[in-house]
Amino acid sequence: MKYQGKSLLTWLDYSSEDFAYFLQLSDRLKKEKQQGIAHRKHEGKQIVLLFQKDSTRTRCAFEVAAKDLGMNVTYIGSSGSQMGVKESIKDTARVLGRMYQGIEFRGYRHQDVELLSEYSGVPVWNGLTDQFHPTQVLADFLTIYEAHGRLQGITLTYVGDARNNVANSLMVGAAKMGLHFRALAPKQLWPDAELTAKCREVAKSSGATIEFFEDIDQGIKGADVIYTDVWVSMGEPKETWAKRIELLHNYQVNASMMKKAGPQAIFLHCLPAFHGLDTEVGAQIGAQFGSSYPNVKSGEMEVTNEVFESAASRVFDQAENRMHTIKAIMMATL
Repeated sequence: MKYQGKSLLTWLDYSSEDFAYFLQLSDRLKKEKQQGIAHRKHEGKQIVLLFQKDSTRTRCAFEVAAKDLGMNVTYIGSSGSQMGVKESIKDTARVLGRMYQGIEFRGYRHQDVELLSEYSGVPVWNGLTDQFHPTQVLADFLTIYEAHGRLQGITLTYVGDARNNVANSLMVGAAKMGLHFRALAPKQLWPDAELTAKCREVAKSSGATIEFFEDIDQGIKGADVIYTDVWVSMGEPKETWAKRIELLHNYQVNASMMKKAGPQAIFLHCLPAFHGLDTEVGAQIGAQFGSSYPNVKSGEMEVTNEVFESAASRVFDQAENRMHTIKAIMMATL
């Protein structure tokens, strides 16, 4: 009952004990599903999924999790409502709050999900905004726990654009749960100073550390987890690719980088990943920039296919865990 009616917008709003509870509940629900034990705790309730940005994992995770809990789901895509166009976020929130018991939002501006939470009167879950991706990091940490048997003292190195929503959420989660967070990136792509200060304050009580590196050897040495994400986030202009590849092509996660970390290191990626030519974007980027940057010629950008398909890669465990952790969030807050 402690969490009933609460939104999840960012883990900054929750304590370390709260985060640990959601992890434990996720683990329990995963085991129950594997054993065929039903947990239809919210039979007949209604939730709505508001998507300004498309997603495979987030949509499927919410829909399957909701149906496992006995709920009905309405999906509204980017062209399916007047929210923010002909109707304000506040008005949309007040309408939906009269019809649904919970709202998921995946969009651009973090202030939009805050408005939905403030005015809807029901729990709102952040499925991704420009600042945070809290449901992703809970799945990430469940995956890390399954691989290493602990979170406290784990060294997690995030490689790439360390200012994005995933990196922000990983840093917050690490600070809460006592992990050693490293951002490995060019200095201009290091996390926001204000958020960093908040995380370092939280880290004082958990034993976590927050460090930033430009040097690959320093940032990777002894890492238990190497995590990366696409170099250009959804919604950024295509012109961003040239600048981002110039900054990050030396930070591609490859076999050499994994070897420097050591045999204990696992590889994580929130997906989708560019690790070959079998996507339209991967083929286009490889053709456009391959002559200048040979390591992206084959469509391999933030990670090579060798690493992505290796035994160290836990990316599909991660993807599955999105559903179990989202289920735990919805179960506890409705």
